[in-house]
Amino acid sequence: MIDMTQMLDSMENSIRLQHQARAERRAEEAQRTQQEFKEKLHRAAVSKIEADSTSAKLKGAEEAQRRDQLMGLLMAGL
Repeated sequence: MIDMTQMLDSMENSIRLQHQARAERRAEEAQRTQQEFKEKLHRAAVSKIEADSTSAKLKGAEEAQRRDQLMGLLMAGL
């Protein structure tokens, strides 16, 4: 009877350890997934900042070109 009880206890303990190991693996995977998502968000934010900066530079260049053209027209009219 004691041998059977020990065997059942051992089996129960083994199952408990398996469940715990699975739960730890799922938690680690969830943490990795969350970290990857945060990194993607960060890269997207950096890309947006770079795109906005490029857009602002282009707008500035276009405005400078228009200003120079207007100044040229005004100077030619004098």
